[in-house]
Amino acid sequence: MDIHEHQSKDILAGFGMPVPRGGIAFTPEQAAFRCRELGGGPCVVKAQVHSGGRGEAGGVKVCRSEAEVREAAQRLLGTTLVTKQTGAGGRQIHRLWIEEVSDIARELYLGFVLDRTSERIMIVASAHGGMEIEDLAEDDPESLVRMVIDPAVGLAEYQARELAFKLGLGGTQTAQMVTALRACYRAYRDLDATMVEINPLVVTGDGRLVALDAKMSFDTNALFRRPEVAALRDPGQEDPRESAARDNGLSYVGLDGDIGCIINGAGLAMATMDMIELAGGAPANFLDIGGGASPERVCTAFRTVLSDPKVSVILVNIFAGINRCDWIAEGVVQAFREVGVRVPVIVRLAGTNVEAGRRIIETSGLPIHSADTLASAADAAVRARPQTAAA
Repeated sequence: MDIHEHQSKDILAGFGMPVPRGGIAFTPEQAAFRCRELGGGPCVVKAQVHSGGRGEAGGVKVCRSEAEVREAAQRLLGTTLVTKQTGAGGRQIHRLWIEEVSDIARELYLGFVLDRTSERIMIVASAHGGMEIEDLAEDDPESLVRMVIDPAVGLAEYQARELAFKLGLGGTQTAQMVTALRACYRAYRDLDATMVEINPLVVTGDGRLVALDAKMSFDTNALFRRPEVAALRDPGQEDPRESAARDNGLSYVGLDGDIGCIINGAGLAMATMDMIELAGGAPANFLDIGGGASPERVCTAFRTVLSDPKVSVILVNIFAGINRCDWIAEGVVQAFREVGVRVPVIVRLAGTNVEAGRRIIETSGLPIHSADTLASAADAAVRARPQTAAA
């Protein structure tokens, strides 16, 4: 789960990270009031959307007065911001962060991520901030400094000082970097984060380190024990299909293809999408229906998949263990009658009660194609696509 910049800054400030003064605004009047609170002088108006690259896309405005802040807020609120990370659909701007202007002398990059190879938290830092990490890795890989944290020890002070030296910091800035690194590490560890990114971490004209921008992501599976983090979720920044699926206990990710997928198990879902690609098609989604799926849950899965207008065919692939094939088959038949399925449906069943499931499909009298293997199901799904979708 991602959160907004201002929420990330609030969290990090609570752990000791220096951040600029600012306030949230949902209307132009609130934006002008926030500017007045900051002294009425130069302010930065920042669109709060779950995406990087906001500055390049016009989502960050430097304003010299309260009137300019109000005008910038009027132009931004309610519009869609399209960045290189959002895709063509963009993200709606419903809130703004009004922040004091910082005197920037130097920009650094700082990130905490999970390194799955070493199974450790890794710090990634660079003396060149203000750029996306992907661009840094491509344009200036030598500038990246990596450091792995031993979970049994935590972030040691000597590691923090060493990182500060490698970034060219000295004097009091080294002590400030130790404080900043410890704040990020504690926030990452204590709140079950999967990423903490400060970009840029700036050195101001008077030598202070300040987090000018911040981004945090959290492990969705750990939110049950972090209600204070779960409360920060903004459904307006999420794909509405993914939000609806999550609220119904389904794991759904929208993709760009036209073959809808209803599958149980993440591994089987990935294999199914690979087989669709191999057969010459493109999956429209990843959907893991989970274990113990009832007919009602299958109906919900059909509604979720069909909410994507690009879907021209649905492939149901179930290997039943905890699930039962007859439950799935009943759900498919129920979906045809309740949801009003108007696209071809290919069903491949295997495992518990498979014969009963196949009988339900065969005796339903509905235009449902059964397949015995995953390969034949993927081929059938690709062939069933209308010519316009295939083109």
